[in-house]
Amino acid sequence: MGRLKGKVALVTGAASGIGRGAAEALAAEGAAVIVTDVDEAGGKETVSLIEKAGRAARFLKQDVTSEERWQEVYSDIMRHEGKLHVLVNNAGIGIGVPVTEMALADWKRQIEINMDGVFLGTKHGIPAIAGSGGGSIINISSVAGLRGAAGLAGYCATKGGVRLFTKAVAMECAEAKNNIRVNSIHPGIIDTAIWQKIPQGGMEVSPALQAGANAMDPDAISAMATPLGFAGKTMDIAAGIVFLASEDARYMTGAELVIDGGMTAR
Repeated sequence: MGRLKGKVALVTGAASGIGRGAAEALAAEGAAVIVTDVDEAGGKETVSLIEKAGRAARFLKQDVTSEERWQEVYSDIMRHEGKLHVLVNNAGIGIGVPVTEMALADWKRQIEINMDGVFLGTKHGIPAIAGSGGGSIINISSVAGLRGAAGLAGYCATKGGVRLFTKAVAMECAEAKNNIRVNSIHPGIIDTAIWQKIPQGGMEVSPALQAGANAMDPDAISAMATPLGFAGKTMDIAAGIVFLASEDARYMTGAELVIDGGMTAR
């Protein structure tokens, strides 16, 4: 406990799932957390959970695809907290549909949130973090950013883009000697609400998931796809985020932290 005492962290997409888990974990380690999301009710609930635990957090409504809003959020943080040390680019969506059936609007929307949001947060976050003495940028990618998956071509494209964007920015920050580390996290199958939000479109369902099973049930999928045989929890990813945010990861930049129950080891 206390690894992030005195630090200020911004977590996007923190109204639920991995984002909420990250916000709670960062706060538990002493960071003051700015929670952002388009979901105002969920974001405020995350803040309430953190405050009930005796930690500091506040909510700002944010659409990560808006450059103007990113600038407003950073200005607000500098005005109120006066510093920023950790940025977690977590906001994202998943649209599951074969590439031949994918609407251009869905392709563009997924890129806007999953890639443009990370780009804008990083672009405007670097000056804020550098001006605070340095820190850590953590971009949430996916195992889908490491390998292809049928029915998820668009999603894989965005998460693969986040992976290489992270590496390039890490090199830029190292070259600038601004004391900012930039790394990506690649979750596997994590038990969050996103599995109920992914439009299934024309995705082929494995015969093992027929007979009444939900094709988007993370436990059922994990039993087949994950060597460990079970879905991860948000706390598994949150622990990785805290590690990368802290001085424990002082010698890591441009790296991929894969937390997937062994999926990509096969």
